[in-house]
Parts: sequence; C-alpha cells; structure tokens
Amino acid sequence: MNKRIVSIFIILTFNYLFMTGGHAQTATIGPETGKLRIASCQFPVTAGINANYQFIKEQMIEAKQKRADIAHFPECALTGYTGPDIKTLENFNWEELHWMTDSIVSLAKELNIWVVLGSIHRLSGKNKPHNCLYVISPEGKVADRYDKRFCTSGDLKHFTPGDHFTTFKVNGVKIGLLICFDYRFPELYREYRKSGCDLILHSFYQARLEIDNNRPIIVPIIEQAHSATNHFYISVTNSSMPESWPCFFITPEGLVKNKLTKNIPGVLISDIDITEDYEDASKEFRPDALKGKLNNGVTVSDPLSSDRTIY
Repeated sequence: MNKRIVSIFIILTFNYLFMTGGHAQTATIGPETGKLRIASCQFPVTAGINANYQFIKEQMIEAKQKRADIAHFPECALTGYTGPDIKTLENFNWEELHWMTDSIVSLAKELNIWVVLGSIHRLSGKNKPHNCLYVISPEGKVADRYDKRFCTSGDLKHFTPGDHFTTFKVNGVKIGLLICFDYRFPELYREYRKSGCDLILHSFYQARLEIDNNRPIIVPIIEQAHSATNHFYISVTNSSMPESWPCFFITPEGLVKNKLTKNIPGVLISDIDITEDYEDASKEFRPDALKGKLNNGVTVSDPLSSDRTIY
C-alpha cells in the first residue's frame, strides 16, 4: 500500500470517527459556546518544505484526534525561516510551496479543523514577500492572513512588513494573531485588547540558539505580562529545532497553564472557556486607560499638589 493510499485511509477513518448521529460534522465556526480547544504545535522546522509538511500533516491529524478546534503552528512552519534555514529567497521553490499549502488546506477540510499556518506569502514584481500566518478554515479556504508587522533588521532584508491586524471568531471566541518580534511591542496587544480579543495565537521561530541565550527566560515573562495586563489567553508556539524553548499556554491572569518539552516535537492541548472567572486587577480601570486616562479616581486642583518641589 503506497503512502498516498495510507494517508487517504487515515483521513477517511478520522472522518468516520467524528461522525455524530449518523451525520458528519459540518465545517462551521461552531456554536457561540465561548469554549475552545487549541493544539499548539512544535516540530524541528527546516528549509525542507516537504519535510515540514509531513510534520504539519501528522500534527494536524493528532490535533483532530485529540478533538482540538484549532491547530496552531510556529512562524514559517511550512517554509523554514529565512536566515537560519534559508540563506536567500532568490531561487525559492514557490511552486512547491503552493502545492504543499494546497494540500494543507485540503487536509483542514477533510479533518474539519481550523489551522493557523506559519509560511511566507509571495508578492508581485520585485516586492519582498510577507512573513505570514494563514488562517485556514474547516471549509478548506484561506479565511484571512496576518503579516508580521514588526520585522527584525535581519527580517527586513527578506520580507515586507505587514500593515494590519487580523482577527477571527471560533465558537464565540475572538482570536488575534502575532508573529515573533511583535512580542516586543505592547501597543499591538493593546489594540487587540481594544478590539475585544479573548485569545492571541503568537507564532515564533526562536531556535538554533546558543545554550546560554536568555530568550527562553525573557519570552515567557514578557508574554505573561502581556496576558495579565490585557486579560486574554495566549498560545505561544516555536520551532523545536535545538536549541529552542518549548510551546506554552497562558491564562488571562498571566500564568503558564502548561507547556511542552523543549527541542522535542509535540502537540500541546489547552482548553479555554471565556466565561471562567480569572483574576483581573485592572478590569475596573482598564477601559479608561485604553482611552488615554492614565490614572483613576478624581484629580483635584490644589497648590500643594501642583507644586512638586515642596514637602
């Protein structure tokens, strides 16, 4: 039995397993339950599109087997990351990328699952491509795309930065997207908070690091702070190519709920329910802060207050 027949058999088997009441699940955004299961995926991303695709396919199937609603992949998961993996895009195989992307879109439809896929998006003429996340729906369509807004100086040699936010809803949960270096800019998280996001899917590629690199310490701390100050869940994915830090998932109070083992492929399953009551110390005053009122209560006009040189 060849590999293609085996793949088709696996897909058909999963379709049968997830039948309910004699009818297959329909590819919809789901009921407004406020509940969602996320599969945060990591694997050793390389310059081999086909090798990356094999990991993505297997992890999509595992995510569906574990009843996830969304499979969330790292930055440039399908293509490899320009710089560490791909030295130049001058002779990049765009035809292979298109074919493999089409296969992932088709598999998303077969499995009836949302996929957030790290890739690169080709532009016309001499314009450099976007470093992007494709939002692939269970209907087998690219529903939207997020383009990395803040590129490192190395990124800018290869990529055109994005100019928009991207949100979508699944089961009544509003989701926003970010990529890697975006994490250094709290303004992006604030805008997603203003738009009412419940969950951020943040895809990274921070692998092939030196053993003493401090990013495995810094990234979780910064992401936890973004989560707590904005009160939303965050799924953080990364390549597992050594040396790396692992996928992790954060609750709205800023705590790491669970994480994978570093440098090893895996799928992290996390359940959220936006009706759950997590501590939010800023809740009462955050709306005013978002509007630019950077204090609370009532200020007074008092010379003993305005003169800041006396005691």
